[in-house]
Amino acid sequence: MAVTPVVLALSRSGEAVAHRVAAALSAPVHGREERVERADAFFPDALAHARDLFAAGVPVVGVCASGILIRAVAPLLADKTTEPPVVSVSDDGAVVVPLLGGHRGANRLARDIARALEGRAAVTTAGDVALGVSLDEPPEGWKLGTPERAKSAMAALLSGSGARLTGSEAGAAEWLAGLPKGDDVSVEATLGPPSEGALAFHPQRATLGVGCARNCPPEELAELVAATLSETGVAPGALRGVFTLDLKADEPAVLELARRLDAPLRVFGAEELEAETPRLANPSDVVFAEVGCHGVSEAAALAGAGPEAALRVTKRKTERATCAVALAPAPIADLRGRARGRLSVVGIGPGQAAWRTPEASRLIAEAEELVGYGLYIDLLGPLAAGKARSDFPLGGEEDRCRYALERAGEGRNVALVCSGDAGIYAMGALVFELLGREAHGVSDAAKRVEVVCAPGISALQAAAARAGAPLGHDFCAISLSDLLTPREDIQRRIRAAAEGDFIVAFYNPVSKRRRTLLAEAREVLLEHRPADTPVLLATSLGRPEESLRYRRLDELEVDEVDMLTVVLVGSSQSRLARMGEGPRMYTPRGYARKIDGDLAHG
Repeated sequence: MAVTPVVLALSRSGEAVAHRVAAALSAPVHGREERVERADAFFPDALAHARDLFAAGVPVVGVCASGILIRAVAPLLADKTTEPPVVSVSDDGAVVVPLLGGHRGANRLARDIARALEGRAAVTTAGDVALGVSLDEPPEGWKLGTPERAKSAMAALLSGSGARLTGSEAGAAEWLAGLPKGDDVSVEATLGPPSEGALAFHPQRATLGVGCARNCPPEELAELVAATLSETGVAPGALRGVFTLDLKADEPAVLELARRLDAPLRVFGAEELEAETPRLANPSDVVFAEVGCHGVSEAAALAGAGPEAALRVTKRKTERATCAVALAPAPIADLRGRARGRLSVVGIGPGQAAWRTPEASRLIAEAEELVGYGLYIDLLGPLAAGKARSDFPLGGEEDRCRYALERAGEGRNVALVCSGDAGIYAMGALVFELLGREAHGVSDAAKRVEVVCAPGISALQAAAARAGAPLGHDFCAISLSDLLTPREDIQRRIRAAAEGDFIVAFYNPVSKRRRTLLAEAREVLLEHRPADTPVLLATSLGRPEESLRYRRLDELEVDEVDMLTVVLVGSSQSRLARMGEGPRMYTPRGYARKIDGDLAHG
């Protein structure tokens, strides 16, 4: 499991057991408000909170009735190959039930919990019950090489057939020793390519070290690696990872190779690779002069495989690429080196969990560290509990982005948390600006990180949804903050929007020192649209203090607007309708004219 589980404590009767489970798993406890005394974070609604965690890909262990967890996640069930584990534990700790994700870690999780509580893991998946092993969930350090054969092999074994374990690595596959004996199913443990018709498992004893010139064509490196593996008889599934120098962490050919091999990428600094020089077959002073170590591919393969490893294939090369393969004496459970850093630029919407996308929640759950304005991180509630966080004040935007990039440059998984959509008047553009600057930008290490952007519900969208459908026709957004944009540019854009009869969303409408631009905008708009044009003032959207107020354009007053307000001004066609739920604002698209035209011609 890539993400640490969360243990849910729903009642006082199960609270002690929840903390015992959390201690055994090194996991946080989230407790139900007013029902639990001690927890790392609290939540008001058990069903909603379990659903949020599940949608984010977080394994859930609930000390509660199984039915509660089932009802919580049922609306989200879709693909059992991607869903996170869900486990229920009885309040007394006697029974542990893996409900979902049995072969994605839930069975193992249940057994670990039962062992810690001296209870019973009620594992119900057929392979685990009848055979004591799940063929599609090999232990760490092993990989299923022929997943398409697992289902039929398991079915045959469950119907009474026996298995014949063969292959050069059969002696190391103790976990398969308990399979029923026979000649019906061929099970193979091998470093090399699978035999015809066999259910093959690969011990991941091999490591692939690679190097390449900048902008090496991906096909060149891929073909070199394929030829090398074929020559040495190592199957891609036997590779524990792809290893290289940290300077190559963003090299397209290396990234594409790791993706094709479905193998993790890990990097080492030049000093770490230089320490492998005594074991190199082909040390090079030329390479040392260029990157600070006497070899990249051989050294990276050896560093990834560990001190007891030896080179299986010495350096192979083309004009722009090199590779080597090392072999460890036993399957490699723990990955050496560090991951390529990742910065997730995440928009969390206006704040409430229901308006946060599952992708945003998943990236936050996976992150090691959260960076952002403190209020925005606070709005994450329990999802941020237990994570390292770095809070920055308003006005510290560049420091915030720079810090997040540099932390990711050290190999960390960092989430930069923004309200609304991170690409709309938020940190997304500044992140890429810093990456693109020649001067006063960020370090070379920070420029090599992976940057992922997750969309969020913007204040504009939230305001429009609350109002009805005011964005039914062409619209624009204008920030009235002149801190970064010259006042003359803002005024020009207001005039253009007024003349074009756009629906306009005004962001950052006022501040303590800036009070006149909104009034100026009102007067310009009144020159081009009716005085009774509807205006929505939407404040603190999605939060308990949310406020929606409608005004006529000619009655819009600056003093009833603050920095938490989005001002949505209709076009000349926008309407305010009175309905049972209250006023609803909309802008016709023109369907009535189309219908009239069709009738006139037809």
